[in-house]
Amino acid sequence: MKNNKGITLTTLVITIVVLLIIAGISIETGNNMIKKSQLENLKTNMLLIKVKGKEYAENANFKLGTSIDTAEDKEERIVAAKAELKGEEITEDSIFNGNINITLEKILEDNVNLIYYYKLTEQNLIDIGITNVKSNKKDGWYIIKYDLKNVNIEVYNTKGFKNEQGTYYTLNELQNIEYNS
Repeated sequence: MKNNKGITLTTLVITIVVLLIIAGISIETGNNMIKKSQLENLKTNMLLIKVKGKEYAENANFKLGTSIDTAEDKEERIVAAKAELKGEEITEDSIFNGNINITLEKILEDNVNLIYYYKLTEQNLIDIGITNVKSNKKDGWYIIKYDLKNVNIEVYNTKGFKNEQGTYYTLNELQNIEYNS
């Protein structure tokens, strides 16, 4: 009488193939969940920065006032308004490295319309009450576009999620996408 106490090679191969398929699906699902989590984290950080930036832009707009008599008065009010803004003013385009669709010409053109770009360092974020968020060359800079005339804010991140043109999404663009890939 023959007594089989082991498994056949065919059964072993089928079991391994099934386990590999399950592992592949799990890894792909896990990667998608991680990327979706990173996107949501980026959106949350940018929203927090936008809320704080809006507060500073409103204070700056108040300092600008509504009627300006002389060019000297205008310059003094602009300086006082810019003192309300947080971050380091960007006066050259090297920070963007082509990742964000902003050029030095655009920055200078916007300055005429009371629109300013500021880079936020980790210390700037801490100063405005946002902790445990990285803003540096390696992890990506957070950048605020302050529109003082219209009290409007846009937030950028130089290492966020890329769009079809190869540049990174702004906060407004990120709010309209869901990560599905």
